[in-house]
Order: sequence, then C-alpha cells, then structure tokens
Amino acid sequence: MKGNILDAGGIRVGHASDFENGTGCTVLVFDKAAVAGVNICGFASGTRELDCLSPDHITPGINAICLAGGSAYGLAAADGVMKCLEEQGIGYSARVALVPIVPAAIIFDLSFKNAKVRPDAAMGYAACRAARSDMMEQGSVGAGTGASVGKLFGQKGAVKSGIGSASISGSDGLVVAALAVVNNFGDVLDYQTGKILAGCRDPQTNQFVDITRILAGATKPRETPVGENTNLAVICANAKLDKVKAGMLARMAQAGFSRSLSPVHSTFDGDLIFAASTGELEAEINRLGILAAEVLARAVNNAVLNADGLGALPALKDLKSSIPEPAGGNN
Repeated sequence: MKGNILDAGGIRVGHASDFENGTGCTVLVFDKAAVAGVNICGFASGTRELDCLSPDHITPGINAICLAGGSAYGLAAADGVMKCLEEQGIGYSARVALVPIVPAAIIFDLSFKNAKVRPDAAMGYAACRAARSDMMEQGSVGAGTGASVGKLFGQKGAVKSGIGSASISGSDGLVVAALAVVNNFGDVLDYQTGKILAGCRDPQTNQFVDITRILAGATKPRETPVGENTNLAVICANAKLDKVKAGMLARMAQAGFSRSLSPVHSTFDGDLIFAASTGELEAEINRLGILAAEVLARAVNNAVLNADGLGALPALKDLKSSIPEPAGGNN
C-alpha cells in the first residue's frame, strides 16, 4: 500500500508544475470509465463538465478529472487532457468521434507568484502524459503548486500548502482514498486534536491568529477578507457505486473538510468534492461515507505537512522545528 489515492486501484495520477510562476495542474486518469458524483460545498467554485456527473446524464462514467490553478483561466487545461486521452483511444464513443469525459475544477492561485501565467492546454496535456499508477508526489506540486492557507491578511500572512493524499484499507479488501488540493481562506486543523496546524500568521510575530475567532467577532479584523480560495478533493473507492450513491459519497466526505479546515466553506471559498468508483466491491454507503470523511481529513493535513514554500511563502516545516509525521496510514 502506498498510503495515497493510488491504493484505490484503476487510477493514474500526473502533475505538471510551473514552480517559477507558481501554478500547475493535476490529472487523475481512470483505467476504465468511472462512475462519479460531485458535491459543490463552497460559494465560488469554477468548474467544467459537471453535468456528466448527474444521474440524468447519458454518459455512463468519466475518463479523468482535471484539477488546476489559474482561477477560471485554468479550466483550459482540460482541453489538453482531452487531447492526450483521445490519442490514447480513451473516451466516450459518439459514433463519429471519441470524446473523453473530463470534469474539471480550479483553485485561485493568481496572487501567489505571477498572475499572468495560468495552466493551459499544454500543461493539461503534460500532466496527463505524466500520469502513473506506481507513485504520486505530494506537497507543492501540480494543482497545489500555488496553493496557500490562512489569507486573512493576504499572502503576507499566509502559509504554503499544496496537495495531500491518504488511504484507508479494510480487512475485506475495501479501499477508500482521498486527494486534496488545500487552498483554504482559513486555517488547517490537526484533524485528531483540533489544534491549528497551519494558517494565518501575524506578519510581525509569525504566530497563528485563529481566523475563526476573528470572524466570530472575538477580535476585530484588520483587513477585509477576499475570495481567493478553494479546496478541492477527490474520493476514490474500489466499491461499486451508481451515480446517485457517488453523489451521496461526495456529500458524506464533506465531514472531512469540517474536521480539518476552520472556518469551513466560508463565502470566500469555492470548495468542491468529487467521488468516484474504481472497483466492483460491494460496500454499504454509510461505511463508505465514514471512511471517506476520515481519509479526506488525513489528506488535508498531508497537504500542509508536505508543502514547500518555493521561495515565496513559509511552509509549516519553516515555521516549526518539528512537525507530526504525515497522516497517510493505511488503517
């Protein structure tokens, strides 16, 4: 077991990263069309092709998921993913053409380094070509290249974040796994203790200020918050799902964000969760939902535990002499 989303089987993950300009994209490619659902739980999401996830839509499954930086501009990365998949003979057969089904979602990372450079079709193509099933890098790579958390004071008080992943396996062979791109307006909590793991810093002292207390009125905010944030997640399980249950699983996984983000789903965040089936194992939906929430909370923590500042922001490892071990265990 790898302790990441690849443990669900039937999936490949690839990153393309522009470290100089601070953006990138991540592509999850399914070995066979995957039944999937979605939960839009934020207020400022940027998406493409989500209609295909509706139980009323004719397409039986999706071929890939594209996650990108660049705000709405980054949705163009999905064009490159479609081109790459078409070349591989992957897609929905529409008689006269093969049409890859690629839902996409973006984060706002334009304020991290260079706002003029965003993921495009070439970057999406590169990420798709790089997709592999034997290893997956975590941290400030792919769609997490420009991700940060704790932005009450803008980037000057933020902490670097990125992509995290984790998996849980059962004795019966069930695997539920998660990948999270963590670009939260607020703080990231240690999902086991509830304490702030990474978040908004006082620019003078580097101490965490606790955004939730400030927004709740305990102290007066010094600046007006802005909507430059979004947390994205993908839940994969090697269980048999239809579109209705995939949507239910995406909704139940939302509890993982609640355990690890504070505040969660503010009006400054465009949070979204995909859920996909990568196998045929029979599993009760409530069991899947409980495991999905747990593994998503672990993945969120791993996004900041593995982050690198890329010369622009401090990461958790820069702020603390010792940090917890990544929470990617398999049980």
